[in-house]
Amino acid sequence: MRPHCVESPVREGLEFQSPLAWLVAPLPSCPDILWPLSLGRSFPSNYWDKFVKRKVLDKHGDICGREQIAELLGMDLSMLEITAHSERKPEPPPGLLTWLMSIGVKYQIWKFGVIFTDNSFLNLGWYMVMSLLGQYNNFFFAAHLLDIAMGVKTLRTILSSVTHDGKQLVMTVGLLAVVLYLYTVVAFDFFRKLYNKSEDEDEPDMKCDDMMTCYLFHMYVGVRAGGGIGDEIEDPAGDEYELYRVVFKITFFFFVIVILLAIIQGLIIDAFGELRDQQQQVRDDMETKCSICGISIGSDDFDMTPHGFETHTLEEHNLANYMSLMSGRCTKRDVGISSLLVIVSASSMRTSLAETPTAGPSLPLQMPYA
Repeated sequence: MRPHCVESPVREGLEFQSPLAWLVAPLPSCPDILWPLSLGRSFPSNYWDKFVKRKVLDKHGDICGREQIAELLGMDLSMLEITAHSERKPEPPPGLLTWLMSIGVKYQIWKFGVIFTDNSFLNLGWYMVMSLLGQYNNFFFAAHLLDIAMGVKTLRTILSSVTHDGKQLVMTVGLLAVVLYLYTVVAFDFFRKLYNKSEDEDEPDMKCDDMMTCYLFHMYVGVRAGGGIGDEIEDPAGDEYELYRVVFKITFFFFVIVILLAIIQGLIIDAFGELRDQQQQVRDDMETKCSICGISIGSDDFDMTPHGFETHTLEEHNLANYMSLMSGRCTKRDVGISSLLVIVSASSMRTSLAETPTAGPSLPLQMPYA
């Protein structure tokens, strides 16, 4: 279902554009990840139904040429009676390359990319892997307790706060890693002897003998220490480089602990607050605003009508009736539909919003579509 949900807006966008543009550049409104859909011939040829193909052919055939559009759409010219006497093109010889071209490699790559980056698929895949590992060790079954966090909406919001500003969070963590490396270079060159964690003078335990060990020590000890790396190395009192060591420790504490770690924590906390405010705004809008026309419960329009907001949302602009109307537009064909559905379908084909209700009470819509 996930690829279909992503394909639908792309298909509708391509349907209203000239088919010649499909082979030139992707639509400006499409994200970069959708480039196989707008550039590959296999998408409209193999994955559009005959009704969509017929509408595109009728819409753009006179402008771009019916034969060329029919070829792009993979439609049989003889069935459409475009050229009754034209010779069919010879079929390409069977082979691996022909088979790859026929299945649409670009589209398949895009489709699997959408599937394997979907959160629901990743969660189910995680549970399946833990179930398989649990056959060898029962402790892996404990990972299924994480499903509690996915089943409770409040807990999902908390988890989403970590990934909401994911790009900024990753960039900040990257900056933290770079700053730690700079301090590692300074410590390795000038303060290497201070990183002896052994209590026995005969057997020193040096944590900065090489760059990798020194960097890891700053990463997992210096960052976790409340006062920075200064809490883990010797006191600089009485040392000939006392001033430089004090500057090294204070700047590490200021830049790493006070600034960078605070920024990381602030990003997560702010994201959680933003998501919570968005959910609260949605709940308020559902209770105080009509989802069809946008009129609010305190609007002056209700002063001129003998009914209130509840009557408006239940009778005039009933959300279930509008959803049924739009569902009927998508599922019903040209036979057996009402005149109102014909008008709405024609308006949507022109990408027009003329039939969309504007703010204010309008004519009631009480049509039980099946």
